[in-house]
Amino acid sequence: MSTPDNGIKADSGTSADQTPVRSAAPAAKESWFHKLYVGSGAFDIIGKRKRWYTFFALLILVCIGSIAIKHFNLGIDFEGGTRIQLPAASASGPITVDQVKSIYQDAIGKQAAAVQSVGSGSSASIQIRSDALNTVQTAKLKGELTDKLHPNGNVSDSLVSATWGGEISKQALIALIVFLVLVTIFLSVYFERVMAMAALASVVSVVIITAGIYSLVGFELTPATVIGLLTILGFSLYDTVVVFDKVRENTRGLLGLTRRDFPEAANLAVNQTLMRSINTSLIALLPVLGLLVVGAGVLGVGTLQDLALVQLTGILTGTVSSICLATPLAVDLKMRDPKYQAQAKRVAARKATLARRAAAGAAGDVESTDDETLDAELREEKAFAAAAGVPARTPRASDARRGAGRPTGRSSARPTGKKRR
Repeated sequence: MSTPDNGIKADSGTSADQTPVRSAAPAAKESWFHKLYVGSGAFDIIGKRKRWYTFFALLILVCIGSIAIKHFNLGIDFEGGTRIQLPAASASGPITVDQVKSIYQDAIGKQAAAVQSVGSGSSASIQIRSDALNTVQTAKLKGELTDKLHPNGNVSDSLVSATWGGEISKQALIALIVFLVLVTIFLSVYFERVMAMAALASVVSVVIITAGIYSLVGFELTPATVIGLLTILGFSLYDTVVVFDKVRENTRGLLGLTRRDFPEAANLAVNQTLMRSINTSLIALLPVLGLLVVGAGVLGVGTLQDLALVQLTGILTGTVSSICLATPLAVDLKMRDPKYQAQAKRVAARKATLARRAAAGAAGDVESTDDETLDAELREEKAFAAAAGVPARTPRASDARRGAGRPTGRSSARPTGKKRR
């Protein structure tokens, strides 16, 4: 007799009626990568959602505290001020940032808000950002930079008023609010209200965490940062929609079934899309890293640096949030519905019945049934046991002596020629 493919192999011993007794063979242990690849539901993300809530709550509190205490390093476009730019090369050699800082302090009497090198090669320049300077201060600074450094080109200046900076901030806030409103309407129509609420909470958490990280590390907040933030919010929403679409597919008609409750079906959906979410995020991070390394590191373009930093932070945060926050929140909101609570109780009762039947099967105490019904019953029990997380019942020799409608105590001899599955 050949060994079945379901992990049960024939034992060398036989029972009293010469029917072979089968015993469960130890299943090969799957690696975590294989579980991740096949998406079999091995990672209990929904079941550990309280841990994720705690993690995100602490992270959001830290970010809000940083924003309230350290505030933001606002760029000149938001705060207003004067920007002065000069070539980074002169007849006597390259001009350094330290030289420019020293001249600025001597001319104005205080340190500049920021002095950085921008670009590379023949297009390299030194950029000074400071508080708003009047006409006399600007002329004095430009004259000293020209006289002392002799740059290969003109020293230019530009003034951004505080009013213009306030207008930029207002428009950025309006854009963010409009985005969140449109997201809520779209998800409410495409999915349902609870999923829209969960997705909105996830998106808001991404905004707070990304902004908090900028405040913690002191990155400069510029219009490019706002553009990057809106971009990664769209990416986070895309990942959340993919997961929610799979959740909807797995939970269609769930109220009429007793195999899984809503949290289990949602957890399976997260596992089935987990590999896709990770691959998508990794592919999205590659050009962002290239933008950060080449654009900011090699070319020294500050705008590219601002754009790349917010995208790098937001993609990582958005991916984790869509998996570990949005779906768990949707599950908790959904489980407030009495219909899903009742269905979960039926699933729990089914699991308890499966556990008792598995224990009874191990002890050889099972009801009578014919071979065809027995095989169907074993397949059903195995499927439900896998969903319930309990071991499937092992077929025993006593199974062969059971027949549908046979009186108790009737002979268990099997008909001649009838094959045992």
